[in-house]
Amino acid sequence: MPQIKSQKKRALTNLKRSTAVTSEKSALKTAIKNVLKAVVAKDATVAKTAFDLANSKLDKAVSGGLHHKNYAARQKARLSKAVSSI
Repeated sequence: MPQIKSQKKRALTNLKRSTAVTSEKSALKTAIKNVLKAVVAKDATVAKTAFDLANSKLDKAVSGGLHHKNYAARQKARLSKAVSSI
């Protein structure tokens, strides 16, 4: 446990930030899974709306520094291919 005041503050900040990052990553993964679930169910309208949400979350993850731009591009291409196959 840190003894210095600034280190105590930094430990709290790190905890808050790691919680936020974990939450954002989890939400992104859930959005991607929802697209794939709709594709398996062959529900085009739900898949399209879920795809739009996933694209938005991927873009935000890249702009926030959570993921690399190539990761987002790869996921978008993969999901787009899946949605168009319905």
